[in-house]
Amino acid sequence: MHHHDHGLTSSAETSAETPDRARSQRRRLGIACAITLGIVLAQALGAWVTGSLALLTDAVHSLTDSIGLGVALIAAGLMYRAATAQRTWGFRRVEILAGLIQATLLLGVGTYAAVEGISRLGAPPVILHLELLLFGAAGLAGNVISLLVLASGRKANLNMRAAFLEVSADALGSLSVMIAAVVIWTTGWQQADAVAALAIAALIIPRAVLLLRETARVLLEFTPRGLDLEKVRAHMLAQDHVQGVHDLHASTVATGLPVISAHVVLDDACFRDGCVPETLNRLKTCVAEHFDVAVEHSTFQLEPRSISAAETHTHA
Repeated sequence: MHHHDHGLTSSAETSAETPDRARSQRRRLGIACAITLGIVLAQALGAWVTGSLALLTDAVHSLTDSIGLGVALIAAGLMYRAATAQRTWGFRRVEILAGLIQATLLLGVGTYAAVEGISRLGAPPVILHLELLLFGAAGLAGNVISLLVLASGRKANLNMRAAFLEVSADALGSLSVMIAAVVIWTTGWQQADAVAALAIAALIIPRAVLLLRETARVLLEFTPRGLDLEKVRAHMLAQDHVQGVHDLHASTVATGLPVISAHVVLDDACFRDGCVPETLNRLKTCVAEHFDVAVEHSTFQLEPRSISAAETHTHA
């Protein structure tokens, strides 16, 4: 007998919380998007005035963030819409597409900053350090405000996580700009600007790759992290009347929505004795409560050996 101690949220509670959650996410994203657009304008002006590559890179990065936040804002409005006969999962996967778009944009900006930064190391332009410091400080102040707005909701889903990470990297980029300004001011070493641009690229590229990997896992329908399908299979086989498990699949529709399906072979006697409903209930309860990843949406096809033997396209 297995002890099930993983607490579950009922579907009614989830439905009640969804509208409030969606409104909160849209409000936070809207504020952050407006602030980031203001930073873009300030940094673009600063890059033009100072001739700084680091500030230009951070401005383009901020522009990318504002686009990403806009996409995230749209996604937050769509992802909790009710399912229909044509869209059986509603728009839940929009958050994954939004994360993919943001990661792709970030990767492009990071690559540009790296290439341009390397080229400027050999022939650095003269940078107006005082103005660079002021514009960097303005950008950092705006980033910090956006981070405070997004902080409490950053773990809600991939969409919110991507938005928070974008603004976090932007804040570090603004800090790099300020450090470059101070170095140029105190030492006259103009290459500090190009080094700062390369530092920003080093912040952007790994983060973009990680986000791309996470969204790709969902889109390619890999098994959810933390869910061992062989342990799931063994646990299902240990249930009374279960003789075999095949065509076992698990994937993630969206954040917090793992799904699992399988063909389960039962004793022929189980179909005569009427124990099928009880067996199905045990199987669904176990995948929902026994493992670290609670899979509340499960689909099991219960079949006798005669049907299982006749299937020609089964796999593990």
